[in-house]
Amino acid sequence: MSTSPQALPTPPGYWYGQTAEGMNVLNALRDYRAAETAMRRRTRSSMGMNETDLQALRYLFEAQKDGHEVSPKELAAKLGISSASTTTLVDRLARTGHVRRKPHPRDRRALVLEATTESDCEVRQTMGDMHRRMMEVATTLSPEDAAVVVDFLRRMREALDTIDAGHRG
Repeated sequence: MSTSPQALPTPPGYWYGQTAEGMNVLNALRDYRAAETAMRRRTRSSMGMNETDLQALRYLFEAQKDGHEVSPKELAAKLGISSASTTTLVDRLARTGHVRRKPHPRDRRALVLEATTESDCEVRQTMGDMHRRMMEVATTLSPEDAAVVVDFLRRMREALDTIDAGHRG
């Protein structure tokens, strides 16, 4: 007797090869993404920032931790935004005290961006509870279960990364 899962007959409204278990997994993943999106929206709102602001700060924090200096041009490339949008972003973050512009240490004509210590503390404090709660759940997994979840999420990411934006079907 085989113990491998069998695809259920395709009921009306289901795609070919779809299983009830697969739908349950995708529905749980969608529910998680909706909850995470809502939480991030609340967090951004409480900090008075948008998603690009937070992405920029996260990138600057990581770069500073690694001893890497970030130019506005590099930040624009990382975020996939125009030079004009980057200027607006940096102006906004500088005005609110989250970022400083500094002279480049080796090129007097250039600037580098630095996230402020105050910004780092604010983001860590605001995001800390979220990360702590998520880590509490993640650490309840056995090493084997964690490996299954990580493998599943990597394969899902790869499946999505291979979809061409212009592809239909």
